[in-house]
Amino acid sequence: MSAQGGHLRLKGASPEAQRQALETAVCASPRMAGVLAKARALDLPDWWIVSGAIYNTVWNWLTDRPDMHGVKDIDLFYFDPDTSYDAEDGIIREVAAAIPGAPPVEVRNQARVHLWYERHFGHPYPALQSAAEGIDRFASRTHAIGLRLESDDSLTLYAPYGLQDVFAFRLTPNTLLPNRATHEAKAARQLAHWPELEFVPWPAEPSA
Repeated sequence: MSAQGGHLRLKGASPEAQRQALETAVCASPRMAGVLAKARALDLPDWWIVSGAIYNTVWNWLTDRPDMHGVKDIDLFYFDPDTSYDAEDGIIREVAAAIPGAPPVEVRNQARVHLWYERHFGHPYPALQSAAEGIDRFASRTHAIGLRLESDDSLTLYAPYGLQDVFAFRLTPNTLLPNRATHEAKAARQLAHWPELEFVPWPAEPSA
């Protein structure tokens, strides 16, 4: 499926058609299919493969680019009330051993993000109650997407802002948090790999 065919046809398609296309793209990627199966076997609490590896895979599929083109890492979220560093570090090591290869799998316990986020990004972050709440807060609405492979081999999709931006090749800011710098930095990197993307700027600050 080419950009001129698949991209334009799916841009205004129904949510169900877009969901089916996303699943087809992900299942056609050997790396993504393998990561999802191995993550399922680990059986982490409230786990999701999220963000870039998913929508980047869709863009590559739609534009006939190689599998994993432009994918820096594969993000795995989970939610464990044990917010100790040692507990998360143990999971990171377990995942690295179980899912080797490139791009690497990056693991984050969403129950403890609020403990380090402000130090890293310069503004506070709420204590979350689920991994899905972390997906809600990505700097771009386009990036807010998660997939999980279930025991019956079905895929569960979480996309709180829908898939229209993904299939429109549009990077739309998410103003839930003051993440303008992250939105702009990620967009700059993605435009270098997918120049057909449309960048939607962060809303202007209201004048005093």
